[in-house]
Amino acid sequence: MLTLNVRGLPRSATENSVTELFAKFGRVHKLKLATDPFKNECRGFAELAMEGHEARAAIAGLDGSTQDGATLRVGLASDRPQRGRR
Repeated sequence: MLTLNVRGLPRSATENSVTELFAKFGRVHKLKLATDPFKNECRGFAELAMEGHEARAAIAGLDGSTQDGATLRVGLASDRPQRGRR
């Protein structure tokens, strides 16, 4: 399982629209979409989990693409150590 960072999402993006976008490449196991609680709109970024080969296909297919006038940046989440684990 790989975690992807998605940047540049349009304000109109929803959990359903982001899931549909990435579902073309495989199953989205987990999705965290950053939303503004006061305006109830997307803040432009999300984090999601997919199987390794599906995640790599999504990066290749979506990084640099345009959605509703916004250019998406899709990549692997940085490898940072987990808290409380060794």
